Amino acid sequence: MRRLMLLRHAKSAWPANTADRDRPLAMRGREAAPVMGRYLAEELLLPDLVLISPAKRTAETWELVKPMLPEKPPTHYEPRIYEARPERLLNVVQETEPEVRTLLMIGHNPGFEELAAKLAGHGDRYAAARMAEKYPTCGLAVIDFSIEDWRDLALRGGRLDRFVTPASLGEGPDE
Repeated sequence: MRRLMLLRHAKSAWPANTADRDRPLAMRGREAAPVMGRYLAEELLLPDLVLISPAKRTAETWELVKPMLPEKPPTHYEPRIYEARPERLLNVVQETEPEVRTLLMIGHNPGFEELAAKLAGHGDRYAAARMAEKYPTCGLAVIDFSIEDWRDLALRGGRLDRFVTPASLGEGPDE
């Protein structure tokens, strides 16, 4: 089995004269990211590898999630995740080494929302409905695959285990 976790970055700020890639987290994002980190740890959703978009807001999200985890997994900044379409994101996932059983990616919409929808062929229908309605900042999709190699990942081949947001955990509004 393989598990893919797609975490959209936490809420970011929009400072004037700042390039998109350099946008930092907003205060609400700095509060939400540790909530999701605690959730990952409490639910034993522990990645073997973390791939992160090189944007400042994704790096800051990871820096606030990471301290909540009992072990710090290897982390790589993957430029192809930034502003990526679902097809490119799928290629990144399929290139993951076979020893990685649980992969956490931290990135952006609309790519993450579209990829999750394309991969989840079945699973928790209520989670799927929430995810289809809105994939807010700090939203986390957990998708399981009955495969032994990431190269065998197929569209609609996954089971949506859950879709969690800070608001669904009672920690503020979804944005």
